[in-house]
Amino acid sequence: MSSNDPSSSAGAPAATGKRLAALTLGALGVVYGDIGTSPLYALRECFHGSHPVALTRDNVLGVLALIFWSLALVISVKYLVFVLRADNRGEGGILALMALVGPERRRGHRARTWLVLSLGLFGAALLYGDGMITPAISVLSAMEGLEIAAPAFQQYIVPATVVILVGLFTFQQRGTAAVGAAFGPIVLLWFVVLAALGLGQIARQPDVLQAIDPTRAVTFFTHNGSRGFGVLGAVFLVVTGGEALYADMGHFGARPIRLGWFAFALPALLLNYFGQGALLLTDQAAVVNPFYHMAPSWALYPLIILATAAAVIASQAVISGAFSLTRQAVQLGYCPRLRIEHTSSRQMGQIYMPGVNWALMVSTIALVIGFGSSTSLAAAYGVAVTSTMVITTLLLSLVARERWTWPWPLAIGLTLVFLLLDASFFVANIIKIPQGGWFPLVVAAAVYTLMITWERGREILASRLEERSLSLRVLLADIAADPPERVPGTAVYMARTPAIAPPSLVHNLAHNKVLHEQVVILSVVTEEVPYVPDGERVRIEALGKHFHAVTAHYGFMQHPDIPSVLGQCRVAGLGVVIAGTTFFLGRETLVSTARPGMARWRERLFAWMSRSAAGAMQFFRIPPDQVFEVGVQVEL
Repeated sequence: MSSNDPSSSAGAPAATGKRLAALTLGALGVVYGDIGTSPLYALRECFHGSHPVALTRDNVLGVLALIFWSLALVISVKYLVFVLRADNRGEGGILALMALVGPERRRGHRARTWLVLSLGLFGAALLYGDGMITPAISVLSAMEGLEIAAPAFQQYIVPATVVILVGLFTFQQRGTAAVGAAFGPIVLLWFVVLAALGLGQIARQPDVLQAIDPTRAVTFFTHNGSRGFGVLGAVFLVVTGGEALYADMGHFGARPIRLGWFAFALPALLLNYFGQGALLLTDQAAVVNPFYHMAPSWALYPLIILATAAAVIASQAVISGAFSLTRQAVQLGYCPRLRIEHTSSRQMGQIYMPGVNWALMVSTIALVIGFGSSTSLAAAYGVAVTSTMVITTLLLSLVARERWTWPWPLAIGLTLVFLLLDASFFVANIIKIPQGGWFPLVVAAAVYTLMITWERGREILASRLEERSLSLRVLLADIAADPPERVPGTAVYMARTPAIAPPSLVHNLAHNKVLHEQVVILSVVTEEVPYVPDGERVRIEALGKHFHAVTAHYGFMQHPDIPSVLGQCRVAGLGVVIAGTTFFLGRETLVSTARPGMARWRERLFAWMSRSAAGAMQFFRIPPDQVFEVGVQVEL
């Protein structure tokens, strides 16, 4: 039983047989869509991009050597062997990794807290830039095959790409469950075609296999100097999508992801890249688009259709990943509540977030229109992913030391090896900032600012509310000394913490002079684990005088459901009938002041984010006709 498989984390056996085959096929469709479409543009950018090298035999073999060893070291070794071991109860991704090393935050390590939080949040913010660029470059590069099939179609490439993207993002509200089953077979066919195209060219020029020799890469840098180092930024395009291996671990488990890579994705990618290299050795004119030039003329249109389908699948995976990442950020307290729609009654991971979806669509279409070609977009692509990979390596070093209890020399040694790889790609991509690399950095900086402002604002808000709040113990003592009139029914008061009397309770008692016969103080706590089992969901504490404190625990991959929580309370002996319950919610009006805390502009930003957040009724699935809101003004 592997500890890397999410099923094993729960004590279930690792997948085998037909289930393993099904999970592997699914992983091909979701996990490898991004990296699987890289052959459309990656090798071309080395010789025809923003920082090309001369198209010579030695350079072709040198670039292929860099591609081979990049895939081997970055994907096969770093991600498949080591990063996938860092599972947070079966879940992966940058925020799950941050949460895995996050418990130290509660032990007074302020410098470490700031470092881990900053790395994790900025890494997550970078993925939004990646989520905007991936659909744009994938679909645009697929459609550019029309230029090869019929040059007269060139003027329609950008409009056709925009139409496909609009359709893709519009479809999100219908959910992906219906088409998800088709993803795996289509991407499997895509990899088969990649391998077949490459094999045909390699058979004509078998000398291209000499590129497996790592000395070819050394010779390449020796002959090309700084220009050769610049090409490393284009070579990096072959490993974009590596973060998806880790982020999607919770959907499939580590074993199917590894099997899908070594059995299908890696061989097909290598054969295709080497096939493109073989073609360039014999036909230099093919450099404008070596991928499509490998295909016979009769196969161009079917290949364009298949490539577009693969690009849409790659884009779908990135969009779904943005939804999942945003939900994690909301649950962990780094993003205001956003509207979430569940598109499948059987799969809780199938969600749709309208605000995120339309923001991605507008940004993606603007990128297609603004840059106009996949070559121009390629300059913007690598910066976000290389930065995220560096952050993953740094957080992984903390996991190796603190979770795996590796000796410091071993943890530091492994970190330095991976950082050498990541830093090389990072520096090679930084030079592309003027050509478009600035875009994902600007997006990441904006998202990071929003995240840290929300996180800090919530801390200040909690502090301000605590200053003016009563201890629940004191309030209960006052009620016991001077009992108010009790009316039939149950009142549920949402509380940030069970130790503090909710302001809505205090205000209701002060103004209405009555209490319900049964009072429940309900707190929702998000743990730094992806899932909390149902058996550990609810903790009930009897406070006396028909008061009960209920704490509901959820993981950051789960969505709070208050009616379900109250249902579990009934099972545990606390009789709460939803139909006869009134829910009291607080609504704060935030006012920026000169008090210490945050800069005034950040206070105003936090207040705006708070006003824009989705209502608690919808987020917690509370029946709207049973809610009573109590307003309070808070000076930040």
